[in-house]
Amino acid sequence: MTKYWNEMIQHRLQSFAEAGLKRELRPVRQVCQPVLVYQGKQLLNFSSNNYLGLAGHPEIIAAEKEAAERGAGGVASRLIIGHDEAIEELEYELARFQDKEAALVFANGYMANVGILSAFLGRHDAVFSDRLNHASIVDGIRLSGAVHYRYHHGDLNHLELQLKKAEQKGIKRRLIVTDSVFSMDGDVAPLKEIIFLKEKYGAALMIDEAHAGGVFGEEGQGMAHQLGIHGQVDLHMGTFSKAFGVYGAYIAGKKEWIQYLVHTCRSLIYTTALPPTVVGGIRKALKLVQNGNELRQMLAEKSQYVRRELREAGLDIGSSSTQIIPIVLGDERTTLAFSEKLLACGILSVAIRPPTVPKGSARIRLSIMANHEWDDLRKAVHVIKEIAKELEVI
Repeated sequence: MTKYWNEMIQHRLQSFAEAGLKRELRPVRQVCQPVLVYQGKQLLNFSSNNYLGLAGHPEIIAAEKEAAERGAGGVASRLIIGHDEAIEELEYELARFQDKEAALVFANGYMANVGILSAFLGRHDAVFSDRLNHASIVDGIRLSGAVHYRYHHGDLNHLELQLKKAEQKGIKRRLIVTDSVFSMDGDVAPLKEIIFLKEKYGAALMIDEAHAGGVFGEEGQGMAHQLGIHGQVDLHMGTFSKAFGVYGAYIAGKKEWIQYLVHTCRSLIYTTALPPTVVGGIRKALKLVQNGNELRQMLAEKSQYVRRELREAGLDIGSSSTQIIPIVLGDERTTLAFSEKLLACGILSVAIRPPTVPKGSARIRLSIMANHEWDDLRKAVHVIKEIAKELEVI
């Protein structure tokens, strides 16, 4: 009977290849560095979320080695015996970091968003989600069964229209959820204006700071702190797998709301706690991030340089204003060809295609690191311009 499964799988794989959507896993070495090794060749790394370059930081590695003395694994769910004292201390530190009453650590960002949204929302609730929010937000909403209002990307008029619809239907509990920095576009949500609408319509607000944490804010708390509106955010979600250079995620908010998640969040209850090594690494990374203004400044300057050069060359980088810089090409095959030519020139920046981005918006996604060398950035910009001319993109 498995022949029907084989036929379906073979057909789908063939259709992916024909549409230019085939994906591959690439084994690499020295992935934490601005220059990595792939198939024995050194490549400039423009595909990493390691924005501050902390993933290879010796103090974090030393902290993880020291924490390993407490054991190799998390051994059980947090609600059994997996709630190590170090996790308790980390959550206290995170609550202070975000100026919130309490915080809760998760295994990763995907599990955090899926678990949090499906715990808070039910079929009698309304959720308002930016069209370009991360897949984990979309999946959490689907799992919740809530009435889902997707508003056009960054479109405040459309968001307000949706809020009015929910109000007219008599839906009492309303939650707005948005990325603060969008992972594939590098632009920033209009958070101040969203706060105004949240208060006007009596909604709660959850923001995903995965790509802003460590990079923005006086101590790297994220975009909400950068804009001075963190006190009006109800649920603040962040990750440790990007600018922090480690692994894991967290949510911060009111003590009662966090306690509610301890009782109801399935992705917390039914999974093993983070191992001591990871917790030790996160705690050290948090201190480095809080004192990382020099790294943040370096990242901002290097990102601004690349954005300026690509825009002036006539490339479409959308509304990017951060370290994430898309080169929007549209056609999937052109995007693959662009990525392959970059690879041949010693630059790794992968092609991003549907369903990761909407159809017709395939792109090269450049991500800048604070420890990229200036000469390497200049080389990359030059190579990108030459390839763009060759492919008649500019």
